[in-house]
Amino acid sequence: MAVIEITDQSFEEEVRKSTKPVLVDYWADWCSPCKQLSPIIDELAETYGDRMVFAKLDTNANPDIPMQQGVMALPTLQFYVNGEVVQQFQGGKTKAALIRAIESIID
Repeated sequence: MAVIEITDQSFEEEVRKSTKPVLVDYWADWCSPCKQLSPIIDELAETYGDRMVFAKLDTNANPDIPMQQGVMALPTLQFYVNGEVVQQFQGGKTKAALIRAIESIID
């Protein structure tokens, strides 16, 4: 499964109303750690995409949702279950750390 691009407008439908857990990657084109994290998120989407939705939100083009969600630093990853944040990471994370988080949510 591919990573989907979400916007301020599609957030409610794609994230809050999702029947699967959702990982939202808040990023910006000027953020170096975001660029390093991106291929890891893509790999994880290939592995876990059947059980979880992987979404990216460009904070430059979509400032409202990050503000509402209290995103203060990039990259920020938020894990949603039933429309609620259950886990959040800021800054770069290792693939192993993300796998642990994903597996704790989808099991």
